[in-house]
Amino acid sequence: MVSRVIPVEPFDLVLFGATGDLARRKILPALFHRFQIGQFNTDCRIIGSSRSELTAETFRSQTADAIREFGQNVESTPEEISAFTALLDYAAVDARGDAGWDNLREKLRDDVVRAFYLSVAPSLFTDIARHLSETGIATSTSRIVLEKPFGHDLTTARTLNAALREHFEERQIYRIDHYLGKETVQNLMALRFANSLFEPLWNSSHIDHVQITVAESIGVEGRGDYYDKSGAMRDMVQNHLMQLLCLTAMEPPAQFTPNSVRDEKVKVIEALRPVPQSCIARGQYRGKDGDGYRDHAGNPASRTESYIALKVDVANWRWAGTPFYLRTGKCLRERVSEIAVYFRDPPHNIFEGSGPVHGNVLVIRLQPDEGITLKTTIKDPGPGGMRLTGANLDMTFAEELPDSGRPQDAYERLIMDVIRGNQTLFMRGDEVEAAWAWADPIITNWQDIGDTPQLYDKGSAGPDDSLLLIHRDGRRWRGIGA
Repeated sequence: MVSRVIPVEPFDLVLFGATGDLARRKILPALFHRFQIGQFNTDCRIIGSSRSELTAETFRSQTADAIREFGQNVESTPEEISAFTALLDYAAVDARGDAGWDNLREKLRDDVVRAFYLSVAPSLFTDIARHLSETGIATSTSRIVLEKPFGHDLTTARTLNAALREHFEERQIYRIDHYLGKETVQNLMALRFANSLFEPLWNSSHIDHVQITVAESIGVEGRGDYYDKSGAMRDMVQNHLMQLLCLTAMEPPAQFTPNSVRDEKVKVIEALRPVPQSCIARGQYRGKDGDGYRDHAGNPASRTESYIALKVDVANWRWAGTPFYLRTGKCLRERVSEIAVYFRDPPHNIFEGSGPVHGNVLVIRLQPDEGITLKTTIKDPGPGGMRLTGANLDMTFAEELPDSGRPQDAYERLIMDVIRGNQTLFMRGDEVEAAWAWADPIITNWQDIGDTPQLYDKGSAGPDDSLLLIHRDGRRWRGIGA
């Protein structure tokens, strides 16, 4: 059965950075797909904005090209693209100066939702927020959307939050993390809180450990200068992996409302123990003939990590004694993002000599094939007595729910949530600051001791130190580290 599409109310969406790469690859195609299935109609308008002096017709033409190039293989007709681009307008604006703001204000309507998507460099966030407020473009019901990074450390995150709150209330600020828009991430909450099967077992008495992996097969080509100033810890762990950890470890919220969910996530971050250096493995990929990380970053002396693995402890009653192993890296053997929950082995094996009996493993796959797998132990079919083997109960969404329609891109869901005013899948200011407060001491310690990442080969499972990190606990990595 195809999911019912719930239309949103009319809106004016201003897309700052509309000529940039993210807008072309993700945001504009996502908006087109939502229009294509009828989630909004001709009562809605999208106004592109950047410093470039473009006509509205040129912007429409560029958007049509972007949809055809990055439209995720969804069938579309020239008529559909034309109908969508008819909703577009354009206003050139100087984010740091005064030029263009009056023209932008004249294009907006008074009786619809106003949303401002800042697909721009973080250095422009506060300037745009100030201009939106001072020119009267932003109203008390407007929403402002920001892409990561939300600061470079705790100090800058606090400064950014304070600057935003001078012009917008927290209920108006949407800090977007596209990982939270993925279907499987939301299914993790449904799996835990809409089924009586797992939640009674979701604790240290029954779960041995949890592995959270976000592995990429590509390097940092094209964004090496940015990446070398952040590294895997800032770019991935402090936000994406932290969000996956929070959703896995959090207590059931009293109700499924934005603040109830985010309250529980903050509690997880505040319960994280400091991570000693002995529980961290850092790596940097190497290649041949000028194809290593330092070549891509343009920094032959770089000490920035392209890979990191950590053993993390959540110090509360639910998780005491159950470690969370986090890892992420570039140029690894394969592209995979998943959460693997390892249940404890049965306390007693009555099938001696029949084969191993291991604990169940629940795997929530985010990419490349979204779905959920439960590894079980069963009898090997056929004669010959009791022989045990492993088998998976597999629900790959594309196979199990073939009539549910094309899976939504994360940006599609999150942008529509902005229009609806639903902040559940967006980070709150105190959540961002709590994550930086945990991450900062780790990064500072590397700088203080002059830590150098261990080199690893492109296409491998990562540095040897990462394997030792988990092997010394008598465990093994799944997938790329198996």
